[in-house]
Amino acid sequence: MDDAQNDRITRLEETVAHQTRVIEELSDQLAEQWKVAEQTRAKLDRLTERFLTLEEQSLDAPAITRPPHY
Repeated sequence: MDDAQNDRITRLEETVAHQTRVIEELSDQLAEQWKVAEQTRAKLDRLTERFLTLEEQSLDAPAITRPPHY
């Protein structure tokens, strides 16, 4: 093989190595974002449940009436 082919192969290997590193970094970031999304979903579920509980309790609250001096 001549020098031009060796240089081309070297550049291709460098490109593949760089792309492999970038893919691994993106995969790590995606995994982290997935965790955040799951935590957010769980928090939303808890807040929804709390809201529904409070809403049910407010339906059982006594009616607001005017004081007798009005």
